[in-house]
Amino acid sequence: ASSSIGRAPVSKTGCWGFESLLACQFPACFKSESDRFEVQYDTMSAKAETKSSPFNILKWSLVVVLVAAAVVGNQYYSDESLLYRVLAMVATGAVAVFVALATTQGVAFATLVKGARIEIRKVVWPTRPETLQTTFIVLAVVLIAALILWGLDSFLGWIASLIIG
Repeated sequence: ASSSIGRAPVSKTGCWGFESLLACQFPACFKSESDRFEVQYDTMSAKAETKSSPFNILKWSLVVVLVAAAVVGNQYYSDESLLYRVLAMVATGAVAVFVALATTQGVAFATLVKGARIEIRKVVWPTRPETLQTTFIVLAVVLIAALILWGLDSFLGWIASLIIG
């Protein structure tokens, strides 16, 4: 089933493992969801490979130099106030992060973080009573396991003392 003006299938299962009479909006109609994820992964890795910049090595070298300069500068200026050294290290670190995010790997990492934040928003967090109930259950199970292990240890110790004498 689809809308009458040629949009994507209205059905939740449209083109995902079912034969359709309508043209599919994806590269191909996949047999299973794993096929869909493999194709998406292949397209993403292909995009990442084509976006690589010839200046990546230069950018990463600059990041290493900035971090090394911050460490050496912190030791060299050890007589200065801690506040000034911390501010200089934070500023140098911020510049290093900015340069690192301008690389291909940095862009991929930023995309990963954005995707993770989107997924975190989808999480249904437990309520306070659910959290307390689960915590008490875990504590009870741990206490019971501790008592069983304590009893087993005492019993085996008693048997060992009988054997040893």
